[in-house]
Amino acid sequence: MAAAKKGGLGRGLDALFADVPVKEPSPKQTKEPVKQKADENTVQYIKIHDIMPNVNQPRKTFDEEKIGELAASIKEHGIIQPIVVRSRDKGFEIVAGERRWRAAIKAELTQVPCLIRDFDDEQNMLIAIIENMQREDLNPIEEAEGLRQMTENYGMTQEQVSKSVGKSRPYITNSMRLLKLPEYIRESIADGRLTAGHGRALITVSDEKERKAIWEKVTEDSLSVRETEKLAAQGTKPKKRKTATRRKNPDVVRIEEELKEIFGTKVSINNAGSKGKIEIEYYTADELERLLELLQTLK
Repeated sequence: MAAAKKGGLGRGLDALFADVPVKEPSPKQTKEPVKQKADENTVQYIKIHDIMPNVNQPRKTFDEEKIGELAASIKEHGIIQPIVVRSRDKGFEIVAGERRWRAAIKAELTQVPCLIRDFDDEQNMLIAIIENMQREDLNPIEEAEGLRQMTENYGMTQEQVSKSVGKSRPYITNSMRLLKLPEYIRESIADGRLTAGHGRALITVSDEKERKAIWEKVTEDSLSVRETEKLAAQGTKPKKRKTATRRKNPDVVRIEEELKEIFGTKVSINNAGSKGKIEIEYYTADELERLLELLQTLK
């Protein structure tokens, strides 16, 4: 399995992302960088235009205002943390630190401090995803796409992905489910108009026309996730008023909320005395299959 060759990641990312101040280069350091070296922790200064972005970078959008702020800081204090690169046939490719590289260009630096690492394509992609997730730099759709790449492109199981990125198995499952949403909803989540919680509520609506109507109402009225979940459950069409029902015990409601977060769908607990039943709702065949896979991991 492709996921087996991860020796470079086993030692952790602390050394890779540690905030170690970098001094200005000495005359000796300004020579051409050595692509193959014994000590990969040696900082080398590389011409900024000899560096190219990571083609596997999961982050697709960069906040230009924040990059401008970082550029101003770099002009004042320099780059505090080296950029991690790997050598290519022509120049170097960024493994981690593209935002710093972009800011350095804006700050008109001619060279930047780098650590040259010998990563293969799989390690390169994994480091890029893990770094962004640890820094919370990805929007939910970019994150889901990165997780999908880990499972589909490199044959990793969701359990392996969970351990690699430090997230629970249900978190991985629910994140990747967002990619099943139509493009217009994914764009709303990517640009921050909606959250991942809104997306998980909307994915439970099986009728596409109804789902779009709910999405329009949610975005226009800035509804909360809880309001969206309620609307997704009852639909936009007016319903007949039901007779008043007995209020549930607050502890039962709390447990329902916890289970809903785990399973990513509505969960109801109906109890009578010491007995009762737990109902987990699904709305499509794919949804049922996902729930069955999730339940099998609890064995």
